[in-house]
Amino acid sequence: MKEGDDVGKENGEEELDSIDEDNGECKPPLVYQSKRKKSEEDLGGNGEINEEEDDEIGQQKKKRMKNNLNETTEIDGKEGVRRSRRSSIKPAGTYTEITSLPREKKISLPREKKISVPREKKVPKVAVPNTPLINGKKVWIKEGNKKKCVTIIDGEVKESNMCHQCQRNDRPGEVVRCKVCPNKRFCQPCIKKWYPDASLESLAQACPVCTGICNCKNCLRVYLKSVEASERKIGAEEKVEYSKYLLKHLLPVLKQINQEQVTEKQVEATIQGLSPSEVNVKNANCDDDERMYCNNCQTSIVDYHRSCSNCSYDLCLTCCREIRDGSFQEAGEEVNVKFVNKGNSYMHAEPEEPLKGTSRLRAKFDAEKCVSSIDENPQNSDVIPEPTDVLEDNVKLASEWKVMDDHSIPCASCGSGHLELKCILPDNWVSELEKSADDIAATFNMFDGPVTATETCSCSNPVGDADINSDNIRRAASRESDDNYLYCPTARDVQHGDLEHFRKHWCKGEPVVVRKVKELSSGLSWTPLVMCKALREKSNSRVMEGEAHLKVTTMNCMDWCEGEIKIQDFFKGYSDGRMHPNMWPEMLKLKDWPPADMFEEFLPRHCVEFVSALPYQQYTHIKRGFLNLATKLPPKSLKPDLGPKTYIAYGHAEELGRGDSVTKLHCDMSDAVNVLAHMHEVSLKDTQLDKIQEAKKRHMAQDKKENEDYAKIHHTDLANENCSVNSTEVGKECNVFESENYSKSSGGALWDIFRREDVPKLQEYLRKHSREFRHTYCSRVEKVSHPIHDQTFYLTFEQKRKLKEEYGIEPWTFVQELDEAVFIPAGCPHQVRNLKSCIKVAVDFVSPENVPECMRLAEEFRLLPQNHWAKEDKLEVKKMTLYAVENAVDTVNGLNRLEEESTNKNTKSTGRKRKSKRGSKGGKEGIGRVEKENPTMGMVVEEEGVEGAEP
Repeated sequence: MKEGDDVGKENGEEELDSIDEDNGECKPPLVYQSKRKKSEEDLGGNGEINEEEDDEIGQQKKKRMKNNLNETTEIDGKEGVRRSRRSSIKPAGTYTEITSLPREKKISLPREKKISVPREKKVPKVAVPNTPLINGKKVWIKEGNKKKCVTIIDGEVKESNMCHQCQRNDRPGEVVRCKVCPNKRFCQPCIKKWYPDASLESLAQACPVCTGICNCKNCLRVYLKSVEASERKIGAEEKVEYSKYLLKHLLPVLKQINQEQVTEKQVEATIQGLSPSEVNVKNANCDDDERMYCNNCQTSIVDYHRSCSNCSYDLCLTCCREIRDGSFQEAGEEVNVKFVNKGNSYMHAEPEEPLKGTSRLRAKFDAEKCVSSIDENPQNSDVIPEPTDVLEDNVKLASEWKVMDDHSIPCASCGSGHLELKCILPDNWVSELEKSADDIAATFNMFDGPVTATETCSCSNPVGDADINSDNIRRAASRESDDNYLYCPTARDVQHGDLEHFRKHWCKGEPVVVRKVKELSSGLSWTPLVMCKALREKSNSRVMEGEAHLKVTTMNCMDWCEGEIKIQDFFKGYSDGRMHPNMWPEMLKLKDWPPADMFEEFLPRHCVEFVSALPYQQYTHIKRGFLNLATKLPPKSLKPDLGPKTYIAYGHAEELGRGDSVTKLHCDMSDAVNVLAHMHEVSLKDTQLDKIQEAKKRHMAQDKKENEDYAKIHHTDLANENCSVNSTEVGKECNVFESENYSKSSGGALWDIFRREDVPKLQEYLRKHSREFRHTYCSRVEKVSHPIHDQTFYLTFEQKRKLKEEYGIEPWTFVQELDEAVFIPAGCPHQVRNLKSCIKVAVDFVSPENVPECMRLAEEFRLLPQNHWAKEDKLEVKKMTLYAVENAVDTVNGLNRLEEESTNKNTKSTGRKRKSKRGSKGGKEGIGRVEKENPTMGMVVEEEGVEGAEP
């Protein structure tokens, strides 16, 4: 023991137990032991303390602690030494004396309770046979550069058999041990259940934990990396090129926004009798985390607007302009569409069974119940919504809005105020931003060439026709045009630089399909078993009376009503199928679940893998996509819900006509990319197939009878229409494209995407044939607000044939295979039918090429009825445009400033170097010779010479 240890013991410090190396015992790491610990000799050799001695020691310890708390100390003012009133302890010396001692002879002050003991080398834990202290204990041993935990039983090393997946060690069969990480083991039942495609040999070489695809509860909760980190790093020069591309597409939109504000400011100048430059626009005091809407049309307000001085009623500039023009839209008008619930017998075209007693009255009452079904997803569908006074108030407002002689607008909401011009952003901010963008555009000659790409792409032959021998194109239509083929690269093609080719198709409004997107990912499982486990484990099920389940809301594709189901029951139906009592397939859908704002919390690793595997990350990355305008909003600003979103649904290959698992015809306000992550085919028995065919015949008879009855009343020829059953043979005769016999396809979903230029004819067809379609409770569609935005129509094969026959238009039709990403441009109406049970994951984004289309759609949504589900403008594309332009201007100007500073620094450094080199021959004379030898550099060097010359 060292010299300092004796001192420490005298001052009441604790002793250290040494390791008993004679018997090879492995004791815990060195710790300070209490003084009450007795040696074996003091305790009679048994190493134990009896209870009486233990109590006596405890009482003495408590007494000492009490005395110590009551003691006080004082400090000698002259020497600065802390002295204790206890006479038994003497000071070891003054502070000056102690600090002046050599380092090796220094001692600690009496007040120190512990002394510094050099850390001894860790003694490796070695298993020694027949050692009772470690028998049955777990110890760590080295195996190469790795450590693994083993158990010592009767002196023999026993490796653990606990499975990493299930945390059990009693499963049948041998466990597979990973050679990369020795501590990870997987039992064969878990391998068969959770990793059916992996062989035992491959798992031994690298287990799921090593490869990053482990789907146990703990690993599913691990955040391997953030979503931000999954983006490819972009250099400064590349950012500048992207910024120029943004400005080229967004500057016309910015000019349009600024022109609207300049015009309104001129009107305000007329009202106030001032010049536009003298008008001071008041600030609306809208916080960054608030979103302002027009009270009339529900359109988002980005900057200039008019607000009532009395009641704070807000109107957007478009509504103000319409009031002055006399074309003010009565957005308050509501449309109530009612669907009668006629019961399950009607939906399945079955004869109604006679009811007895109160059941008959209940059935009559249920049949009279209706549901307002503007929304595709009606809630509480058997309850009629209570009438509101919104319609009456808004109609009154629309009729009383007027313009005064000075172009001011009195508020029709309160009747006493007037509408004042206000702004959200700083005044003239948009005008100054346009000027800065114009300067950059002029500097780089951005608008010398066409804005959109017009040259022929590599997937076409020299004549301009599609190269049918190319593997990267897919036929999707039979139109008399040159756009029947879609561009379909692989993920590896995209990885090796394919952005320019993508833009050529994207600028034309054509969909793009990217194949094999999961080849570049880790291969994390998206099976229902894993999804169910991840989502169920997150629920607080232990609080719910011990229930280990989570209920979710599903959509029934037969009656289009919502219902609740246990999550494990839903996924069981995903794998095994479900059916109605009459054996008709039951198709359920989970839409946007888990919610997009909780997707990363529920499935963190799945979210990271999905985002990192998305093609064209410049557009699709949800946090750092440089060409994704949704990422340009300020941090505190409210963000639109753009995903990721999951779409989990059952599916059936054959078109049923009723109750098909479909996403009905709709048009997204933004661009979207949809990835088929998993699919599963449910096989039906022959008995059920026979029942399906019988039910189809009943549906046909019901349709025919209803059409005949309607024709008699309204004197139309609807009786000849057949809207329930398709006809493949008739379709072939009419030259309607059939996607490679999709009923027998290996794919998971059938897509129909319409061109933007075909939308007017498509809407006309849907309005004309609306009664041929069924929606809620399988009732006929009687009233249409907007044929596409209502989401009440799905065109079967027969209806697509009639559409081409009558109007000469047809969609791009193709089957989405597993691991394919479908890019849908904004403004393209589309519908989807699931051929198998599918798990699809989608993300919305806003590309600069489609901003004008997004603004056109925002105007369409603005004119929808007040109670329409799609009425609200949540995208705020104008706000995105302003901040995207600001970001692009700052990026270009920032790099230019850095280049100028770097050039000036290099120039100054060169000038100083040349001046000192020739300074020995005379300062100014040397500079003159440099200017004579190199006139180009002479100006710069002379500048430096003048700057550094003596005054």
